[in-house]
Amino acid sequence: MAGRDRVVNLLRQLERAACRCPAHSQTYHQVSAHGSGSRTTDYAFEMASSNIRYGEGVTTEIGMDLRNLGARNVCLMTDRTVSRLPPLTAVLDSLAKHDVTFRCYDRVRVEPTNSSFRDAIDFAKRGDFDAYVAVGGGSVIDTCKAANLYACHPEADFLDFVNAPIGKGQPVTQTLKPLIAVPTTAGTGSETTGVAIFDYEPLKAKTGIASRALRPTLGMVDPLHTLHMPERVAANSGFDVLCHALESYTALPYSQRQPCPTNPINRPAYQGSNPISDVWSRHALHVVAKYMKRAVRDPGDVEARSSMHLASVFAGIGFGNAGVHLCHGMSYPIAGNVKIFRAKDYDVDHPIVPHGLSVVLTSPAVFAFTGPMCPERHLEAAQILGADVRRVKRKDAGSVLADTLRDILQDLQVEDGLGAIGYTQADIPALVKGTIPQERVTKLAPRTHTEDDLAQLFEASLKLY
Repeated sequence: MAGRDRVVNLLRQLERAACRCPAHSQTYHQVSAHGSGSRTTDYAFEMASSNIRYGEGVTTEIGMDLRNLGARNVCLMTDRTVSRLPPLTAVLDSLAKHDVTFRCYDRVRVEPTNSSFRDAIDFAKRGDFDAYVAVGGGSVIDTCKAANLYACHPEADFLDFVNAPIGKGQPVTQTLKPLIAVPTTAGTGSETTGVAIFDYEPLKAKTGIASRALRPTLGMVDPLHTLHMPERVAANSGFDVLCHALESYTALPYSQRQPCPTNPINRPAYQGSNPISDVWSRHALHVVAKYMKRAVRDPGDVEARSSMHLASVFAGIGFGNAGVHLCHGMSYPIAGNVKIFRAKDYDVDHPIVPHGLSVVLTSPAVFAFTGPMCPERHLEAAQILGADVRRVKRKDAGSVLADTLRDILQDLQVEDGLGAIGYTQADIPALVKGTIPQERVTKLAPRTHTEDDLAQLFEASLKLY
């Protein structure tokens, strides 16, 4: 009985903690329908995440893990920059020590495209691999997920699993091969999620594949690997963590998301905010507030870099189940339409707006826009990030969070809006057009929006300071 009493008490605490603002006003226990076709909104959420192992030097165990899995032919994926760094050396040493047979693919493109995905998929199909290892940032991990998926579905067309409306969005029904992800950046949280993002070149916008089946078997989070991130890589990775946490915490509640699935296999990975994801997202914000600036400014600050690595995991678990919304949806055409901008500290041979930068540049405008729908959550986020909200009115919640974000961006010397990375007023129609297909995430915004609203948000993001 004591155990039951503790459970009942915890549920009551969750109910009392639930946000009472308009976008989050439905208490989570009141829905009694059970997946019937009569409901238009969902009544349940599902919590899913990869297994996570964390610790300094934990990468030395990867050879043993592969032996324990019975892997006989392993696909090791990385990119050319990481291939020259200690994290890959640590993996190779462990594979050699435990006599693991592998083949290495090091052609992963930073900010992958449909073409680079296909190249990696072809490599995987030819290799007949029984396990995968991804060593790198989100680009490497996402590419490895896609290679695993299509190698296990050799007859599938590339667009079969790509998110609708760009692709067919078909559910994944086959069990994939084991995949161990070794993240070397502290941002994407890809080691925790079933999402793989890429630039779809015909539309000049990002899209992706989202299925719980893509989740890595194990995320091996070794904080020593983040010590090799240059300053701007650390900053942009951290901005991704920040926006993951903010967007998932302010997303439309799962009980207001439409449609209600007629079969649980059709329940999306991005379900809307929910009591469990809220815990992870809120905690990630606290860690970002305490450690992000230190992690950017001092690559030797092991405590700060390690903490941001964990924050990436926390936020990944949060958004991997709740989802993100407008900052991410609008970021995809920002990255996809890049002209000549090349971000500092990125060793690439092509123009690039790093993902975290493309996401955070619209964040002040976005949260000023969404603030009226759940002001308590916007005020709480602003307070966690350092704002004094004691005398702030609910109607000003979005503006206060927006100003708080601007202060953080200016303090970390982020480019002054979309104008500073090559966009002008004339580009706004193309940016709006590239956002429209991103309904997988934009429909989770707590405030409904039109194309005119999106245009105004892009315009407000041309200059930040």
